Amino acid sequence: MNTPSSHSPSSVEVAPGLVLQRFTPPLQLADFKLIAFDMDSTLISIECIDEIADAVGKKAEVAAITEATMRGEIKDFKESLRRRVALLKGVPVGALQQVYDERLKLNPGAAELVAACKAAGLKVLLVSGGFTFFANRVKERLGIDFARSNLLDEADGQLTGQVAMQSWGDICDGAEKRRTLLEVASLMGISAQECIAVGDGANDLPMMGEAGLSVAYHAKPKVREQAMVAINEGGLDRLLEVVRP
Repeated sequence: MNTPSSHSPSSVEVAPGLVLQRFTPPLQLADFKLIAFDMDSTLISIECIDEIADAVGKKAEVAAITEATMRGEIKDFKESLRRRVALLKGVPVGALQQVYDERLKLNPGAAELVAACKAAGLKVLLVSGGFTFFANRVKERLGIDFARSNLLDEADGQLTGQVAMQSWGDICDGAEKRRTLLEVASLMGISAQECIAVGDGANDLPMMGEAGLSVAYHAKPKVREQAMVAINEGGLDRLLEVVRP
């Protein structure tokens, strides 16, 4: 095992592109009861909002805000999301289906990791700062148990540029992801230590900080630094090299 200088002194690269810190592997998957995933750039390969914006020629504008937010440079995720959604005003609702059909792909190893977790008896939570149109379809496709995400408001077959209110609130940001993880754990009668949280951006850090095991997938530097497992190369199922089924 080597400890490359690019990692914190306590982190160890146990295999190419797989960095661990603050725990001793291997862990058993069956010791956990819930796994929570971010969606955009974690379970799936795209940022949905950027691709919807592409339909109206505003991808560069929206992507720049997305990127600054993921890096943690725009601190207020709600403000960032509202700014980006406002740019989608007038987009035909049909563009969402087109993005799903033509651009949305599961990340490598996503289906395998979810299947392994379910086989080991874990419940699976999808908690996303993205949108219900995509989250509900990914939930169905992978057989995920619970999902929480943002609802794009629409009228007359077009997006209004607003986020719709739901029973729990209007915007699923980092604080809401954390709250959802803790709420589902509480309803299941388990502790946060029995949860795994997987994400790639700054707004995943609050839930990753609560979980017994935090996993960064092809993540921003700030997220890699704080995660217990960083998968920097390969698919999501590389988690199974660390947490044995």
